[in-house]
Amino acid sequence: MAILFTSDLHLGHANIISTCGRNAESCGKDFASVDEMNTFLIDKWNQKVEKDDEVYILGDLSFRSSQSVKTYLEQLKGRKHLIIGNHDFKWQKNIQNMNDYFETVSNLEVIKLDKKLITLCHYPLLEWNGSRRAKDQETSISWLIHGHIHNSRDDVFEYIRDHLPCALNCGVDINGFEPVTFEELLANNNKWYGRTEA
Repeated sequence: MAILFTSDLHLGHANIISTCGRNAESCGKDFASVDEMNTFLIDKWNQKVEKDDEVYILGDLSFRSSQSVKTYLEQLKGRKHLIIGNHDFKWQKNIQNMNDYFETVSNLEVIKLDKKLITLCHYPLLEWNGSRRAKDQETSISWLIHGHIHNSRDDVFEYIRDHLPCALNCGVDINGFEPVTFEELLANNNKWYGRTEA
């Protein structure tokens, strides 16, 4: 059983395609239609995730979809945990029992993984449990995994790059469009931020 992380799939969201197209170099994928994007993301998910894997979705699973989000959830393998993002509130209202699709649903969660204490939140945070001791990747036991910023390289990107070495972006845009393990997440973030690998 693997523990995997992802965020910001935006299933069903047509506008995200044009955003990705404008950032094709950093995004790495340009979709012709929302259906092509949905199929690609679901296929990538199911190629990686096994039935008993735990998958933490750190927000923005879907947005402005013409299909019910249930359609996507029924296709995605694994035991899913939702950390609510800013685009999840509306579609949640249309699902009568979230427990039918998710093991847990929360705004923020703290888990232990091996000897690491990991705070999970859709939004990047300045501080989290143990963050003041998270000065470098080699010795830190305290980590933040977040989404929300996609592949943007703005002031937030620069701040995280320069000051928060133990904050990791699990957005699909920088993680091969699939759920990833902690080790894959660390490697992908070090590459994306231009950090030396731990």
